[in-house]
Amino acid sequence: MKRVAFMFPGQGSQDIGMGKSFYDAYPEIKEMFEEVDKVLNFSLSDIMFNGPKETLTETEIAQPALLLNSIAVHTMLLKSEVQPVMAVGHSLGEYSALVAAGSISLEEAVQLVATRGRLMEEAYPSGLGAMAAVLGLSEEKVEETLASIETEEIVDLANINCPGQIVISGTKAGIEQASTALKENGAKRVLSLNVSGPFHSRLMKAANEKFAESLETVSLTDATIPIYANVTASPVTEHEEIKDLLIKQLYSPVRFEKSIQNMLDKGVDAFVEVGNGKVLSGLVKKIDRTVPTFAIQDPDSMEEFITWYKGD
Repeated sequence: MKRVAFMFPGQGSQDIGMGKSFYDAYPEIKEMFEEVDKVLNFSLSDIMFNGPKETLTETEIAQPALLLNSIAVHTMLLKSEVQPVMAVGHSLGEYSALVAAGSISLEEAVQLVATRGRLMEEAYPSGLGAMAAVLGLSEEKVEETLASIETEEIVDLANINCPGQIVISGTKAGIEQASTALKENGAKRVLSLNVSGPFHSRLMKAANEKFAESLETVSLTDATIPIYANVTASPVTEHEEIKDLLIKQLYSPVRFEKSIQNMLDKGVDAFVEVGNGKVLSGLVKKIDRTVPTFAIQDPDSMEEFITWYKGD
C-alpha cells in the first residue's frame, strides 16, 4: 500500500463556496455540516457557501470553516479506504490534523478554534499588528537582519514555509522597519499580508492564558498517527504533549518546511492537501520537486487521487 501524508490548510485558504460540492454529493457530509451549525448556534455553512467574503475572512469564522471543510474531505477519503501514515497542518490546519487522527472530536474542535480565532483577534489592538512575506532570503539571513535592527518594536519569524519564503509578524511599525532592512540585505520582495493581527509572534502571548483554559475543557486523546507539530517539526501522538504544543503554537513560528523534510525522511509516496486551496501543495513542490502532490477540493479531484492511490 502506498504511504501518503495528509496536509491540512490554514487560514487564508478559505473561499466562498468551499465544501459545497461535497455537501451536495454526500448525505453524510450534509448531516455533518448541519450538526456543526447546531453546535456553533449559527449557520456556518451558509457563510461558507454564500459569503459575504468579509465575514468568511474573520478569524473566528474562517478557522471553524476551514476545519469543517477539511474534515468533510477527510471523512470521504477514509470511506474510500485511504489511510494516511502521518499528517501535518499549517497553523489552524494542525487542529484539522488532530481531528483526522482521532485526538479531538469535530464538535469540540470547531468550538475550540472559534474561541482561538476570537482570542487571537482580541490579543492585540486591531490595525496595530502586521505580517509580511519575505521572498528570496534564507531563515538565517532573515534572523540575522531582524537581530541587527535597533528598535523597541517587536518582529518575529512567524512561518518558515519553504526555501526563500518566510513570514514575519509583529507591530506594524516593526514590520515596516524590518521590510526596509530585509530589502537592503537582499530580499527580492517583502509583501504585506492581508491579516487582522500579528499571528505567531510574541504579541499573541496575551491570548495564551484564556486559550489554555479553553483547552482544559476539551477531551484530548492520543493521536492514531504521528502529527508533525508546527512548533517542533517533529512527530507527536501523546495527548499531553499535543496540548502543550497547541498552547505554544499561538506565539511560535510554524516550521512547515522542516516538518515536510522530516516527513520525507520517513518515506512518503505522496502528499495530499485535504481541504480548500493548493497553497501547501505549492510549498511542498518548492521543498522537493520530485514527490507527487494532490490537492482535494471536490469529488472529481478526490476520485483522481483515489485512482492513483489504488493503482499499481
